Amino acid sequence: MSIFLTDFARPRLFPREPRRNTIQDITPEQFERHLNENPPLKVLDGYAPFCKLHVHRNWTRTRCLAVPITDANRHLLRSGYEARTQDELPVLVRWFEGLDPPVAEYLIVILYSREQLAKEGTAIDADWGVVGCMYTAEPVETPMAPITMMRNALGVEEGGSGVPLDREAYRRSVEFWSAHANWRG
Repeated sequence: MSIFLTDFARPRLFPREPRRNTIQDITPEQFERHLNENPPLKVLDGYAPFCKLHVHRNWTRTRCLAVPITDANRHLLRSGYEARTQDELPVLVRWFEGLDPPVAEYLIVILYSREQLAKEGTAIDADWGVVGCMYTAEPVETPMAPITMMRNALGVEEGGSGVPLDREAYRRSVEFWSAHANWRG
């Protein structure tokens, strides 16, 4: 099986101006090479048949991305409208500023099949393409954000995958993200 770091994921995981809340200590090329040379600890099914999650023990200093919201840190929450790419419409997002989360134990790489990426306008030669990565304390999937689920249901034209909304998964996502937020550094 071959894996390719997509142009969609590259700037989010390895921005031109490094940030503390992205992958640390390695280049995009080293990341891709590691994924191709080291089998995952386990493979999880993603939210659709074309999506797989490869669980790797963190080999970097990358920190956990989702942080529990507490009375002690609630005042550090920020929000704003943002788009992931120039072609997408901005949506409301929130994040912490001023936190120092622990180093993640796991990097959970989100992969889409070559066929799905082609449907979304990205042709790759590899079997799978990296579309994202979760940095976690446990080897389990962080629920997809509710807005990402909605965007996916809107279809490829709006930056999604075309997968219909799963109401139960959406409720679980809302429960998790009501009590957690990402952070920026």
